Amino acid sequence: MKVAAPESRRTIVSLPPDVTRPFEVFLNGVPQGEGVDYRVEGGRLVFEQELRSEGRLGFWRWLSMWVGVAGTYRQNDSVDVVYERNGRKIVAAKLPLE
Repeated sequence: MKVAAPESRRTIVSLPPDVTRPFEVFLNGVPQGEGVDYRVEGGRLVFEQELRSEGRLGFWRWLSMWVGVAGTYRQNDSVDVVYERNGRKIVAAKLPLE
């Protein structure tokens, strides 16, 4: 029996225009390694795994959370980049996922 391998869905994250090397990348607060967890292509980070952001919550979801009936348990990945500008550390937090 042949089993098809799951299709890898990569995620692209555009770096802010003023990011220069060296920089650090964090996924959900965990340090990531270039060449292991992601690669750099131009001004973008490429993750071979599918990352997701929760997006906006609708009225009913907000109401159910407010009333305490349900929470939100959707995948909500966050990519942060720490880099230096003019000798100061800058954090670009929750970069948009493409």
